[in-house]
Amino acid sequence: MKSEALGIDISPAVEVTNVSRHGIWLFAGGREIFLSHAEFPWFKTAPIEKVLNVAEAPPGHFFWPELDIDLTDQMIEHPERYPLTARPRPPC
Repeated sequence: MKSEALGIDISPAVEVTNVSRHGIWLFAGGREIFLSHAEFPWFKTAPIEKVLNVAEAPPGHFFWPELDIDLTDQMIEHPERYPLTARPRPPC
């Protein structure tokens, strides 16, 4: 016999769980992923409310609409395979 889960899942698909001077942590797919500022410099000077505004669609594809940043879990886990081609924008 299989029991069905009651209610609906209200947890977000992806969430920024921590921000520090070293980088940011995402919680997605039941695991935490670290994005260092050394590898992902766009987040270092971005306003916190824009860093927190992240969506995941499809699974493993993260998008920060206000920062115009798209990253996949493979880009985050293996940044050496995806050399940076863009630089952070100067503050407005």
